[in-house]
Amino acid sequence: MKALAGASALGNLASAIGIRGEESSVVAELKAGSEEAFSWLIARYHQPVYSLVYRMVNDPADAADTVQDVFIKVFRGIKRFHGESSLKTWIYRIAVHEASNRRRWWSRHKGKEVTIEAESLGQEEGFGLGYKDTLADPSESPFECAMHEEVRAKVEAELAQVNEPYRTTVILRDIEDLSYEEIAEVTGASLGTVKSRLMRGRQALKKRLEQYVKEHGPEFGITAGAGKKAAAPEHARDAHRVEVVK
Repeated sequence: MKALAGASALGNLASAIGIRGEESSVVAELKAGSEEAFSWLIARYHQPVYSLVYRMVNDPADAADTVQDVFIKVFRGIKRFHGESSLKTWIYRIAVHEASNRRRWWSRHKGKEVTIEAESLGQEEGFGLGYKDTLADPSESPFECAMHEEVRAKVEAELAQVNEPYRTTVILRDIEDLSYEEIAEVTGASLGTVKSRLMRGRQALKKRLEQYVKEHGPEFGITAGAGKKAAAPEHARDAHRVEVVK
């Protein structure tokens, strides 16, 4: 057993070294101004960065503009990237910063504007852009797909109401699957602060979902069990399961 565990650890280490080696090569190409490397970077990180920003600003148009700003800053600032953190963490740090700035601007200015567009149209566009790559398994029945989308949409809607910085911490941990250390690097907070924010964010989300689970749990197969982790949208892992703990 010890030998197997040692082999597994060595395998993980070798994999990590391989990833870092590949990343170093990409960074070198980016610093040299390679258009191919920058195209690869956008193809690799555009969707996860968009998903992160979209959940922070809650507007598809603002999210698209913010993501464009993020990659412009990545391109302009790549020469100042020295590998103290992973490339992903560095990009996410820029994305969180830009999304926070966009959200603050919106609260001061755009929130005062009055739109003449149909609200339903905006909601449909927002839903499509936010979930186009996270749809349910096509092998599911139409009813199951609709059911899973309803649950996911409800969790996303309630998550959007969780106050910052708790919401961003939940997004980074439970959706983007970043480690505590990576979240600390992205947000500039200590590990203790990250864990505290995550706990409070999960508790806030759990509280917002409790009534929904009571009313629709049996119908949608939502479970309410014991444990430490509160409800979180898990589109990347198990999009139709939502847990609310007591």
